[in-house]
Amino acid sequence: MSEAINTALSALRANFRKLDVTANNIANAGTHDFKKSRASLEEAAPAGVQVTLSRVETPGVPLPPDEIPGERHEMSNVSLEEELVELITTQHAVAANAKTIRADDEMQGALLDIIA
Repeated sequence: MSEAINTALSALRANFRKLDVTANNIANAGTHDFKKSRASLEEAAPAGVQVTLSRVETPGVPLPPDEIPGERHEMSNVSLEEELVELITTQHAVAANAKTIRADDEMQGALLDIIA
C-alpha cells in the first residue's frame, strides 16, 4: 500500500473517532451534568493522524435546586450548534480522504496498465 493510502486511512480512522465523540455529545445534550468531549486531530509520525480526546469542563446552565438541599445540578454544556459544525467539517474531511484513496487507486491502476 502506498504512503498516501496509509495516511488517508489513518485520517479516516481519526475522523470516524471524531464522529463518535460528536455523536456521544449530541446523544447526551439533554443529560443533566454531562460534560462534552472534544477530539483533536494531530499529525502522527512518520505519516498519519492521531486523535487526542479531552473533556470540556465549562459549566452548563444551572438547574433549579432539587429536593435534597446542597445538591446543585446543571444541564449539559453541549451546544448543538457547535456539534453541527463539527459534523459538517468532519464530513468534508472524510470526503477529502476518500477522494485521496480513490485518486491513488486510479494512479496505481493506470501505472499497472502502462506496465502490462
